[in-house]
Amino acid sequence: MQERLVDRHPEVPADQLVAQMVPPPMFDEVSFASYIPDPKEPSQAAAVRKAEDFAGQVGKIHKAASKKGLFGKKKPVSGAGLYLDGGFGVGKTHLLASIFHSAPAPKSFGTFGELTNLVGALGFNNAVERLAANSVLCIDEFELDDPGDTMLVSRLLTELSARGVSIAATSNTLPGQLGEGRFAAQDFMREIKKLGAIFEAVRVDGPDYRHRDLPPAPEPTSAEELTERASATSGSTLDDFDDLLKHLSTLHPSKYGALISGLSAVFISGVHPVTDQAVALRIVVLADRLYDASVPVTVSGAKLDEIFSQEMLDGGYRKKYLRAISRLLALSRFEAAAA
Repeated sequence: MQERLVDRHPEVPADQLVAQMVPPPMFDEVSFASYIPDPKEPSQAAAVRKAEDFAGQVGKIHKAASKKGLFGKKKPVSGAGLYLDGGFGVGKTHLLASIFHSAPAPKSFGTFGELTNLVGALGFNNAVERLAANSVLCIDEFELDDPGDTMLVSRLLTELSARGVSIAATSNTLPGQLGEGRFAAQDFMREIKKLGAIFEAVRVDGPDYRHRDLPPAPEPTSAEELTERASATSGSTLDDFDDLLKHLSTLHPSKYGALISGLSAVFISGVHPVTDQAVALRIVVLADRLYDASVPVTVSGAKLDEIFSQEMLDGGYRKKYLRAISRLLALSRFEAAAA
C-alpha cells in the first residue's frame, strides 16, 4: 500500500532535537583543506585562514570555560564570534561545517530557522541550558524576518556567549544590516546592533552562481502518471497537496526532518499557489528539510515556481520563498529510484 506523509506522526524527544543539529549529509566530509579558494578572489583564502583561526580559538575558550576555579565554580569566559558574509555558492556553509567538525563536542549546527524552531519546541530557558555546554553553535543562513525572532535570538546568543559558547554564522547580509528595510522599530534596531557586536564579520567574495536564472520549472506530471511513478518507487510517499498542508499545520516545524526521514522520494498531487503566509512558511521549512536530505520531489498540478503567489513574493519573506523555490526545483530534477 502506498505510504503517505499525512499518516506519519513523528515524536522527537528533546535530546534528539539537540542531537540532530548537525551539518546536512552533503557536508559530512568537508574540511578546511578541502575548500579550494578561487585564486581570483583573495577574500576566500583569507576567510579560510580566519575560519581555521576561529576553530582554534573555540577549543581554547571551551577548555578555559570548562575549568573550575576556587570553590568549584566555573570561570566566566565569553565565547568568540565569527560571521561569514557573502553571496550564494561561495562556500560559506563549507567553512561553517569545517568549523563544526574541528570543534570539540558538544557542539551544534543548524539553520537560523532550525534554531528558532528548537527554542519554540524546548522553551527558551531549556534551550539555553541544553546548548550552554557547547563549544560552538554554528548557524547557517542567518536571517531576521521579524522583531520577535530578532529579540529571541539576540537574547539566546548573548546568554550563550556569556557562558563561553562561541558562535559562528553565515548569511548574505552583514550583521548590522540584518532586517534593514523591513522593520524600523527602535527595539528591533537596538537588538540588531547587539547581534552585530557579537561577531567579527569576514567577507567571502565570489561569483554568485545560484543567482543566475534558473532553467524553467519542469512541467508537472499528470495525476495518473504521478500515481504510477509513486507506486513504482520503493520507499516513497504520495500525498494530496491540501491534505499535506493541513497535516503540516498539526506538527511543530522541528519535527519536519523526522517526518521525511528515510524516504526515497516524495510525490505530491494537486499543487497550487498558496496565499496564506503561515502555510507558505511551513512549505519553506519542509523544502529545507527535503533539500538537506536530498529527497526527490515530483508533483502534479501547478509548476513548483508558481507555488507562492506574486503578492507573497513581493513581501518581506521574499528571500525565504525564492530559496524554497530554488530548492524544490533542484529536487524536482533528481531521479527517484524505481522499485
